[in-house]
Amino acid sequence: MEYVLKTQSLSKAYKTTKALDNLTMSVEKGAIYGFVGRNGAGKTTLIRLICGLQIPTGGSFQLYGCPNDSREIHRARRRMGAVVETPAIYLSMTAEENLKQQYQILGLPSYDGLKDLLALVRLENTGKKKAKDFSLGMRQRLGIAVALAGDPDFLILDEPANGLDPQGIVEIRELILRLNRERQITVLISSHILDELSRLATHYGFIDGGRMVRELSAAELEAACRKCLRLTVSDTRPLTAALDKMGLEYAVRSDTEADIYDAPSVTELTLALHNAGCEVKNIHEHDESLESYYMNLVGGDAE
Repeated sequence: MEYVLKTQSLSKAYKTTKALDNLTMSVEKGAIYGFVGRNGAGKTTLIRLICGLQIPTGGSFQLYGCPNDSREIHRARRRMGAVVETPAIYLSMTAEENLKQQYQILGLPSYDGLKDLLALVRLENTGKKKAKDFSLGMRQRLGIAVALAGDPDFLILDEPANGLDPQGIVEIRELILRLNRERQITVLISSHILDELSRLATHYGFIDGGRMVRELSAAELEAACRKCLRLTVSDTRPLTAALDKMGLEYAVRSDTEADIYDAPSVTELTLALHNAGCEVKNIHEHDESLESYYMNLVGGDAE
């Protein structure tokens, strides 16, 4: 497995406050990695460390296999683009002027590809309109275009949908998917807008209090949130025997709780369990969303 980013017990402290606390995570090449956590959980701190805007107080990370304390880390960062907190754009300039400025900063020999980049983010027809007159969604797309100016294959986006209207959110979502599918760009998205993230991510990392609570793939999350009948019974041993006899797919959660993934007749099910000597105390349909999964994982509000 090839990884674009790996962290090992990465920590960042500000006097007595730990923004990151022994964070270990892995971002696979080609993934859209949803970095999930409430405000203040440490998401932006991680991004600032990866981008070289701050220095870790403990642990380490690797970018394309290059250690963060290596002299070559700046070369690895050239393969990365980022929009941290707010888009890095000049409001008094047009979209094209912003990109030309970034090309000059990067020392690129010509403006080749600039028009294509504007078209990619759907800003090719903005003409002489200044960025200060753009909508929030247009500014966000311009910020992504600036981050893409050096042709990176790893893109980091810090709360890209924050403050956008529904149309702006859709535009950002479609852009991220195009970048990932058509240009094979690995994307790390920091977000607390879970419903939107669930439409994008191939992998997830759930962070709380600066610590990684859980990492899993979208397929693993879908299995964890799979629609089912959840039963609370007196004893799952006779329950499993009855379910095996009925040929139903299930998963045992505890000595008294199990999930059934098929759609049996409730009458037949309760009769079979009665005959098996298993008392049914509660039965309900369970269909967990990403938001409720996160809340159950870390407790409190998902914001």
